[in-house]
Amino acid sequence: MSSIIQVKNLSKQFNDIQAVNELSFTVEEGDVYGFLGQNGAGKSTTIRMLLTLIKPTAGDISIFGKSLSNYRQEILKQVGAVIEKPDLYKYLSAFDNLAIFAKMSGMKPNRALLLDQLKMVGLEERAFSKVKTFSQGMKQRLGIAVALVHNPQLIILDEPTNGLDPQGIADMRNLILHLSRQLGKTIVVSSHLLSEIELVANRMLIIHKGKKIVEGDVAALLDPSKSLVQIETDNNVMAREKLGLTKWAPLIQDNALCLQLKMNKEAVPQLITDLVSLQVQLLSVNPMHSLEDYFLSLTTQAGHVESFTN
Repeated sequence: MSSIIQVKNLSKQFNDIQAVNELSFTVEEGDVYGFLGQNGAGKSTTIRMLLTLIKPTAGDISIFGKSLSNYRQEILKQVGAVIEKPDLYKYLSAFDNLAIFAKMSGMKPNRALLLDQLKMVGLEERAFSKVKTFSQGMKQRLGIAVALVHNPQLIILDEPTNGLDPQGIADMRNLILHLSRQLGKTIVVSSHLLSEIELVANRMLIIHKGKKIVEGDVAALLDPSKSLVQIETDNNVMAREKLGLTKWAPLIQDNALCLQLKMNKEAVPQLITDLVSLQVQLLSVNPMHSLEDYFLSLTTQAGHVESFTN
């Protein structure tokens, strides 16, 4: 498997604001790569640098094994992107919008090809309706059809579910899975909706305040054997000291806000038994496994950087 995107020590500064800070990551061929962070974390800035919409302050970007700064036009011909809300001609039909963007890409598309693209994104029945009559979800799907019309190898979607209702979010999720599994596309999906990324991504990157917090395989990061178990007691400092003298010591995580262990959830009953035997007054024991739990556990720890690989 080859690397599609390689980013090394990427930084972007706007006056006195460090939007992206020495960010490095790799997207492999065939990935659905979740790019996660809270609003303002630096996701959109990074994506704009990947698409050459803004210039980095420092760092290197390679796509398809070539330097983006040296081979910009050649690379971008194989990239399709939707950045936030797609720019569309609202007084034209979906079909006419797609035809215009296809011609702008240097294509000479036939009617059948354009209709197939609209069918793929679920808009075949509204192909000749004006875009001004579309819901936000339909506009998002048309935006993806525009991004795919030149059959790119790499698709970049920045917050594709923004403004969508639950059905629109589900439709977008199914479309991403179709593009990945049936069409073999490599996809980068930026989002702050962690539950959605958990359903579609096989690899992910979490950034916080412009810095990488963690990167790795979703399955490995959320492996039940590596669950984070948060414990609240009447005296966390004392509880940490007592556990530090037992077999649980290697599992204790560095977290000043709470007592936290990385362990298999199946061992939680034994942990509780041992804490009781140590005369620790338990207030709560919370095994964490979802991506949202995992994300919050990392982003509440300032300066925490970790890398997971298979």
